[in-house]
Amino acid sequence: MEYIPGLARWLHAVAGIAWIGLLYYFNLVQIPALKDAAADGSAGGITKHVAPRALLWFRWAAVATWLAGAAILQENFIYAFTLQTGYEGIGIGSWLGTIMLFNVWVLIWPNQQKILGMVQASDDEKVKARRVAFLASRTNLTLSLPMLFFMSNGWSHRALIGL
Repeated sequence: MEYIPGLARWLHAVAGIAWIGLLYYFNLVQIPALKDAAADGSAGGITKHVAPRALLWFRWAAVATWLAGAAILQENFIYAFTLQTGYEGIGIGSWLGTIMLFNVWVLIWPNQQKILGMVQASDDEKVKARRVAFLASRTNLTLSLPMLFFMSNGWSHRALIGL
């Protein structure tokens, strides 16, 4: 069973790269590109083919990252999430990742379904959905750097010994 922690770390890293990479793609590439594409009438390909596929990978990479992170913590999960001595850094990183996961599934994805026409919505609902999804996505972008900092630097020597 010694291979499970190694597999969890590998999955956490790979899924995390996919999740955060797509987060940066959406915020730094797709959102500005969609604005330009809407202006010239060529946004259909992005909203019909690219965005749904990217959102699929985005939301499931978020789940895989979170679950693999929880598997890495193992019996230290409660210590991290309650910010016990020696687990403050990894706990803060874990909480930031949890908030980001919540944003993906509760705020971004349901609103993107309305925006992309996957769920029926009025024009007013779509306007509101765009704003909510945009703000949640920008919040995740903002939280990503401190989350990465705390996740990579949050382990104290005491916590490392416990793993």
